Amino acid sequence: MGVVLTEETMALIARFEQLTGASSRDVVKDDENDRYIFIVNPGEMGRAIGKNGANIKKTSDILGRRCEAVEYADDPAQFLRNCLLPAHVSEVQFSDYDGGVIAHVMVHAEERGIAIGKSGKNILKTKQLALRLHNVSDVYLE
Repeated sequence: MGVVLTEETMALIARFEQLTGASSRDVVKDDENDRYIFIVNPGEMGRAIGKNGANIKKTSDILGRRCEAVEYADDPAQFLRNCLLPAHVSEVQFSDYDGGVIAHVMVHAEERGIAIGKSGKNILKTKQLALRLHNVSDVYLE
């Protein structure tokens, strides 16, 4: 699929960077869950969130939508772990299926609810970002 930055996404990234001081490489507008998901560069999560969440909250208030940040990783397995935080991922395996790559993510049973999220929004975010940034066709929690 790949990342295409429109004028709107570039403006959102610039505003995010101005408000938080953290550099971002992408943003996804999730209209269904009324949120923006910013993909921040490695090592920038602390700055993006801020002390006691001040930066991300200020950004949410100014942009008028809930804002979330996910730390980018070149390694698809690590990126999936980052997407599912705070759930603990014990293992990530990849398989080929019908011309696409499927990720099998092992999460402890007591943390499955965290990984899935309310109304499935965490796993949907993970699937969307995995496809967009790492060309992973689907993500299964196991």
